[in-house]
Formats: sequence, C-alpha cells, structure tokens
Amino acid sequence: IFRETLSKRGVRVITGLGKYFRQIDKNRNGFLSQAALKEALKVFHLEMPEGDFESLCLLLDDSKSDKVDYGEFTHAIFGEMNEYRKAFVRKAYMKLDFNKTGSVPMVDVRKCYCAK
Repeated sequence: IFRETLSKRGVRVITGLGKYFRQIDKNRNGFLSQAALKEALKVFHLEMPEGDFESLCLLLDDSKSDKVDYGEFTHAIFGEMNEYRKAFVRKAYMKLDFNKTGSVPMVDVRKCYCAK
C-alpha cells in the first residue's frame, strides 16, 4: 500500500525524500535512526499506521540496531532498474571510465559533464 501511495505522489516526492535522507544523514553512513525515518516520512506527508512502520523497520534494520538503511528503503520503493535503463547506465559509465580503470575520479567526470 505504501508503495502505491508513493507512486501516486510522483517521482519528485520520491527523489525529494532521497535527497532529504542524504541531508539528515550527518555522518554519511547510509543509515538513519528509526525516529529520523519517521520524521522524514512525516515531512513528506507519508505517515503510516504504527504497526506498518514497525514492520517496515524490521525489514530495514537487520541488525536490530535502531538504524535503518535508507538505500534499502529507496530500493524497496523503486525496485530493480529495467534492462533498458541499465544499458544506459553502463553506456554512460563506459564513457566516463575512458581509462578503463573500473573507477571514475571527479576529474574525469568534470571533463564529460557540466552542471551549469
């Protein structure tokens, strides 16, 4: 039901939520406390019944540490990329990794992309 609610709200809400997660993740480890996740959902008007929230946290907090992996949360919402999108990602990465090293330093990204 939650996934259906998000899909009705549109991509802007979902991407905005992801951006918000990254902003409140002060130590940049990819995890949020359950309280921070609940607050983020509230900010985006995505509240859910307490029982559903607890079930969600059980799924996202394998180690029972009161921390949830927001990458897993967004993956659960978006699902896997389809093959068409994966092909574009691979093509873009191959273009950026012109030295064929398997990693792309920011210097190489700046050569190919202008954010202006």
